[in-house]
Amino acid sequence: MSLVNKRGLIKNSVKLCAPLWLIILLFLSCQSIPKSSDTFLEGAQFLPLDAGASAYIIANVQEAQHILNLLPINELKNKHAKQMLDRTNVAAVAIFPEGSDRRFQIIAWGNYPNSSAGMAFTFNRDWKKHRSPTGQSYWFSKENKLSLILKSRQASVAVLTNDTPTAPSSSAQAAEIPESFLEFSRGLPLACWLENPAPILSRILNEAGIPIRFPVSQLFLNLNTAAAQQYEATIRLQFENQSQARGMSAILNLAGGFASDDPIASLLLANQPIQNGRYLDIKTAPLSEKDLLHIFEILTTNK
Repeated sequence: MSLVNKRGLIKNSVKLCAPLWLIILLFLSCQSIPKSSDTFLEGAQFLPLDAGASAYIIANVQEAQHILNLLPINELKNKHAKQMLDRTNVAAVAIFPEGSDRRFQIIAWGNYPNSSAGMAFTFNRDWKKHRSPTGQSYWFSKENKLSLILKSRQASVAVLTNDTPTAPSSSAQAAEIPESFLEFSRGLPLACWLENPAPILSRILNEAGIPIRFPVSQLFLNLNTAAAQQYEATIRLQFENQSQARGMSAILNLAGGFASDDPIASLLLANQPIQNGRYLDIKTAPLSEKDLLHIFEILTTNK
């Protein structure tokens, strides 16, 4: 086959697969990886994701595959994405609020086949190489509103809200891991925290007919498989002080008796909160996939 024909074949193949490059190229160059999120987070104070997101999710992917499939992120539902997730150990996701220039970021570590990512991008007209103001080189697809940075040990992607070339990670402040989150998430398949949970919790309780102001500063949530098609969740609520935590514990105990008609509130308030200093830990009732999908939709509403 002539060199011209070979080049034509490469171009045609890349063009046919263009919509799939988000996931395939996200994972091409990862070589050295943590085996679990515990290894990844050990001693860490920051996530390698931008600050300003409304929710941060960390997952041991091989243990959390079924849970990740329920996340309301369409880009993760592609069959090629699922194939690459099979080769992933740890992933971290940041979901940004409405008004941000990005919808979410993903960073992942896994055991993936080597490939010539630069050549693939070069032959794909949808991807252009750019350089950020800080000197970062990244690939950007205007059509898909996606940007990527590939390194030998990790890769990151951002799904944007506009078609302006933007690096997937900025030089701004990284996301600080909240106090006690590492202890709370240790050994579990998936855990997340919300930066501004008060409006979400107030909305859930208001819809259940319990109109109370909820002065919570942070919310952590972890998930584990309880049985076939069922899950367990623990929610940790952080308050400014022990008095606030004690007062909200009493209110939630009372509220649990009035929330039986609301499916989500009744799941969240099925058990009495356990106070630990300025924290309240709440174990939910067993969750079906439908319940979990509804909770994810509430927690990731970017408003």
